[in-house]
Amino acid sequence: MPVDARTSAPLLGEPLAVEFMNTIWADRDGIHDALATPSEMQGWLQVGPQLPAIPDEDLRDWIATAPPREVEDTAARLRELRNAVRRLAAVQTADPRERAASATKDVDQALEVVNAAAASAPHWSHMTWRRNNAPDREVHTQAALGSTIPAVIAEQVIDLLTSDVRDGLRACLAPGCVLYFVRQHPRREWCSTACGNRARAARHYARHRTDPAT
Repeated sequence: MPVDARTSAPLLGEPLAVEFMNTIWADRDGIHDALATPSEMQGWLQVGPQLPAIPDEDLRDWIATAPPREVEDTAARLRELRNAVRRLAAVQTADPRERAASATKDVDQALEVVNAAAASAPHWSHMTWRRNNAPDREVHTQAALGSTIPAVIAEQVIDLLTSDVRDGLRACLAPGCVLYFVRQHPRREWCSTACGNRARAARHYARHRTDPAT
């Protein structure tokens, strides 16, 4: 499972909305939150999927210079948004995993959080067309970057859950896993090879444990 030293979150190459869900992850030591502190949030923003409408240099500048209070507020907003998104993902996938249950219990509350985040930083497209080049699209906002980050992620969540991609969203049912993934191949069952190996080992153990001939 790909990892980066700047974040504890697994990096599976999933769409931004799904990678955001997966900032809650688990191992033998329990459940972990890759957005638990402002520094962890900043680490994930540096190595997670690119945020549409936010140039990389602007994001790097914000991480380096934003006032601590603004960073703390953004981390708190992202945790609230992430919990809401995981509640909606659980509904979409009929997720049976108690260990993966979101801290946000109510679906209406989850919808309210996502919609409020998306509306917190209105943005618009601006087209430029330089000679001998193809037209280029820039996205502008008048909101502070600390508000734009949750808004952009919320938009990606809405895009995912209102498109056909949502039909491929799956909860990984490997033992102990709490991650989600988009099933892009009919034979894919797990979020990663590691989870597939763990699930097959568990099945093998269960068969031999119940087989009276062994």
